[in-house]
Formats: sequence, C-alpha cells, structure tokens
Amino acid sequence: MLNILLVDDDHAFSEAFSEMIEMLGHHATLAHSVAEAKQALAVEQFDLGLLDLMLPDGSGLELLDEMSKGQRATHLAIITGHPVVKAQVRTLCGPHISYLTKPISLDQIKSLLAKAGDKGQVDDGLHFDCLVGESEVMKKLYKTIARVADSGANVMLLGESGVGKELVARAIHNCATPTGAFVAANCGAFSRELIGSELFGHEKGSFTGAIARKGGLFERADQGTLFLDEVTEMPLDLQPTLLRTLETGMVLRVGGTKELPVQCRVISATNRSPQEIAEKNCLREDIYYRLAVFPITIPPLRDRRGDIPLLARHFLKELNERGGTTLELPERDMAKLQGYDWPGNVRELRHTIHRAYIMSDPESNEIEFPDQLASPFSSEEIAPTGLRVGTTIEDTERQLILMTVEELGGDKRKAAEMLGVSLKTLYNRLNQYERVKE
Repeated sequence: MLNILLVDDDHAFSEAFSEMIEMLGHHATLAHSVAEAKQALAVEQFDLGLLDLMLPDGSGLELLDEMSKGQRATHLAIITGHPVVKAQVRTLCGPHISYLTKPISLDQIKSLLAKAGDKGQVDDGLHFDCLVGESEVMKKLYKTIARVADSGANVMLLGESGVGKELVARAIHNCATPTGAFVAANCGAFSRELIGSELFGHEKGSFTGAIARKGGLFERADQGTLFLDEVTEMPLDLQPTLLRTLETGMVLRVGGTKELPVQCRVISATNRSPQEIAEKNCLREDIYYRLAVFPITIPPLRDRRGDIPLLARHFLKELNERGGTTLELPERDMAKLQGYDWPGNVRELRHTIHRAYIMSDPESNEIEFPDQLASPFSSEEIAPTGLRVGTTIEDTERQLILMTVEELGGDKRKAAEMLGVSLKTLYNRLNQYERVKE
C-alpha cells in the first residue's frame, strides 16, 4: 500500500481523486494549500506526492525540496491543466518527475501508482499494469523500463518471437504516463501500396480508393506512443519517409502539401538480432540509430523459468474470469511446465494454458495438460491432419497455414519460411481468413 499526499485546492477534484486512490488499496492525505502540505510533511513521510501548480498561498513547486527529504524516496507528480504547461514544467523540473493532465483517467492513476510503487508493482502481481514476473532478469527489466520511461527516447525492443515485446512497449508507455494514446501497428502486415497511408495518412483523392481524408498512425499517437512491431519488414525504399518524420517531428500525408507537427515516442520491435539487421540490410543505418536510441533485449522464457508458475496462474485467472469458472492449476504439473524449453516463449505458454483450459473436464476443478508439451509437429515437417475426401485446395491451404502458425507459437516469420512463402504473402492470407470470419 502506498502513502500518498495530494495537494490541490479544488475540493471536489481532491475528494474524487482520494476515493479513487482508496478504491485501489492505497491511503491518501489531502492538503489544499502549501501551508497544509508542509504541516502534513512535518509529521509523516509519503511514497507519492501529487502537487497542483497554482495554490492559494503559493505554488506546488515550493514543496519539491520538502518532499525530497527523508529516508524513503518520494515520487513526485505535477498536476497540470494543459499539455503545453506540462512541457514548460518539464523544462524547469526535469524528466524524473511525472505529470498528470486534467481530466485524469483511472488508467493514468494506475500507471502512476505502478511507477511510484516498489519496483513498479501494483495489484494482482502486475508490474506497470501489464507485466508478470519476479525473476532477477525481469527485475532488471523493470528498472530499465523505469529509467527510460521519462526520457522520451525512442526504444527498440529485441528478442525472440513471443517474449512479449508489445507488453514491454505498453509498460514503457504506462510508466511515462503520457497524455496521448498507445497505438500499435505491425509493419509486416502492411502492403507496400498502403504502408505510407497507414503510417502518415492520406488526403482525399490521393489514390484510387482514397474517398476521404485519413489521419495516419503517427497522428493517432500524438502526445503518446507509437509501437512499430516487426519494423525490419518495412521496405527499404519507404524508410526515408519514416526517417524524415523521426528527424523533424513533422508528418506529410500522402497526396498532401502541408506538413503536420506530431510529438510521440516511437517504440519499435524486431526478433532479428542487430548483427542480422546489419548483415541482411533490413534497416537503413540512419533509421536504425534513430529507432534504437535505447535498445532493450527481452529475455526468453527459458531464462526465467521461475516466472512460469506466476505466468501460468495469471493466464488461468484471466480465463476463469472470462468464463465464470474456478479451475485451478495442479501443483504436480509445475515441474513439467518449468522443464519445457518454450520455443514460442510466453505466447506459447499462454496458448498451452488456454488449450488445457478448453480440454479440461467440466466436472473437474483442475485443468489438464497433455503428457507431452512439445509440439507433435517436427521443425522440418508439418502436415495437415483430419482431411476428408473432397476437401478443396483452398481449405487445405488455410488449415495448413493456421496450424503451422499456431504450432510455432505465432512466429509468422518462421511459419513463412517453413511454408515456403514470403512473409507478406502469409500476412495477406491471414488477413483474408479474418475477413471471411467477419
């Protein structure tokens, strides 16, 4: 539980904010002036201080030094009324103070509490409201996230497929408490013809099918975070436009003549190593250094086996909440889960728990795992099963593709290589199957 001091002269806001803090399991002390805040600080120490700038008898900035004293570090957050003020205060106070812009959402509060709490941990064992794990490598990752969050620097996430790169990107976003949204995109899923429009937007009539003006992903992520997954799949000849946007902070829509200012952090991700990126020329060198200002390598699940029980119970809890069930994970199966190498990493573990949940006896109170966790398909040959006479070529192809992607833990690059098709072709097929489902 965190001990929190809220200093704000808006009584209605303070009461509502205090109720929300208490609801989340923390204790809040209210002060409506600089004098009241100093009285509270004289008798008590706080984990988090929330300070309004304009108070009846002075400024919340006067309390910064007071709240920095004591044996325990106090995390500080300035409450502002406008993003422009936030930028000005950041210039004065530096990047290591958080900022909240009214109206303040529950997500912003939870993210701030995650940042102020011990190791960023909040209820339900979640760190930064999205990450699970207490191993040493994860604790090191949490510290890295906390350090880079307020810097505003572009981050490149490296690691195997399925390690949770998007969740780490969300953790950085949550920890930074920006006013804008978290916007995610997969560069490998865009066709060459539309990637410019998706990223930067387009003007009406700029190409066939452009029946209206459309803002791109950069505009949607303004004042927030843009997550570019599989960034190394972006065609080389389209990368200069991305470079210009990163360098200037300006976006030019396809078919447009006027550049638009955007301010967002770009977090990119790839399962390629830096050596492979350089050797295979996946990214231009100037783009790489713009995106990888701060590279972070996410550990594979086999390097943090102690987190497997925590993750498994977390996934099962989500399934129970969604399905209204109370199934449990047998302790006898923990050794089996921890002994497997999980080539598909956290994504594979999640899918395994989900399959066990589906296949469990509804009259039992425990989920059931197969005798062997390893995929029944070898790495050299994956063949469709259960086909019937008269099955069409299209259905056979669909079944083969979906089974391959699933059994490889969602690793689309590896699936494409195994199936002998390009990554773009694989994405086109998967998108086609999704449209048919809809």
